[in-house]
Amino acid sequence: MTTAEMTVGKRVRVGHRIAEQEHAWTMWFEGVIERVESRPTGSWYAGGKRDKLWLQRLLLKKDDGELVLVNLDEGTSVEEAANGE
Repeated sequence: MTTAEMTVGKRVRVGHRIAEQEHAWTMWFEGVIERVESRPTGSWYAGGKRDKLWLQRLLLKKDDGELVLVNLDEGTSVEEAANGE
């Protein structure tokens, strides 16, 4: 799913892959999109917009009310989830 398809109120399933030297693991969670935004990470990266590295971020609200903020990168997959599940 592209960021253009990620709209507030849409229920999604997100997989975030973490790669290590010998293996990788994926965390999965599901929730409703609260916000999709581009935010700076800090001033450690020169050459970006205003000398900051900007990342796409997705804010989800899980069914139990927990808010999850995910950096969208090459290790992240987002798919539409069925409503009510």
